[in-house]
Amino acid sequence: MKAAVLHAANQPLQIEDVPTPTLTEGHTLLRVLACGVCRTALHIFEGDLPLLQKPLILGHQIVGEIVDGATLELPKGTRVGVSWIGGTDGTCRFCVHDEENLCDNPTFTGYTVNGGYAEYALVRSDFIYPLPDTLDNTQAAPLLCAGIIGFRSLRIANTQPGDSVGLFGFGASASQAIQILKYWNCEVYVSTRGENHRAQATKLGAKWVGNENERPPVQLDRAITFAPSGAVVIRALSSLRKGGIVAINAIHLDQIPAFDYDSLLWGERQIRSVANMTRQDARDYLDRASKIGIKPQVQVFSLDQANQALQAVKNETANGPCVILP
Repeated sequence: MKAAVLHAANQPLQIEDVPTPTLTEGHTLLRVLACGVCRTALHIFEGDLPLLQKPLILGHQIVGEIVDGATLELPKGTRVGVSWIGGTDGTCRFCVHDEENLCDNPTFTGYTVNGGYAEYALVRSDFIYPLPDTLDNTQAAPLLCAGIIGFRSLRIANTQPGDSVGLFGFGASASQAIQILKYWNCEVYVSTRGENHRAQATKLGAKWVGNENERPPVQLDRAITFAPSGAVVIRALSSLRKGGIVAINAIHLDQIPAFDYDSLLWGERQIRSVANMTRQDARDYLDRASKIGIKPQVQVFSLDQANQALQAVKNETANGPCVILP
């Protein structure tokens, strides 16, 4: 099969012919129909996250068709999705207490095992999700990580219907989260760099939109940060009311600057990190996204253009989430 292969951090992906994965017990072989390009893949590519497997096929927002390893519930030809969490041990203290997102021995799609920047992908059969027919392949791909982790971020921030919620950064994840928030009748305030992102936030119904240095005009009940910047966390914290929560939606973050406890954190304000997602998060989000009609407008790249897709994510030049078609 053809695949975009990473051999070393910060080196261009190489388009190569590699062996098609061989089916193993407990796994399913998918023909990849589309694969979303996530900022986490960029962190792996650039070495912000250590490269644990070399060579590596990136990509963890996989839409695929079952070609081998089918079951009665998911027969051959079924269209399914795969996300960042590609497996857990099921036995550690976190898994047995319904916190599989914190598993001590997880498998990460496109990081500890090969992912979807390829024509085929081998995935664990118990970590795949049937996809609604209302979404085409390219629309479904960004839901599988950006959408699910954005949804979990809202949960970690304990977001309630009618809350005032700030979104700090407005990429693929935030652009889906705002649609959930509007469904919950929340007031949404967006602070982000990039004129295109601000225009998109306005189009999607944000009550207020400002640049990355502007503070929302009200005190927020909740705030979600999407940028891998500690300074953004402080800006979000400074916008909270007493008792409010900041949820950090980032797998990699630079250093959080020193800040004043009395004026920023006191008053039972909280900072919480968002770590991965659970299968229940995925099921719940995909169900809600289907009911609400979340259909991201994406920019499509061929597999041969995988390097350009990563750069579009880095430079925020894409018109919507980036999706690779093999």
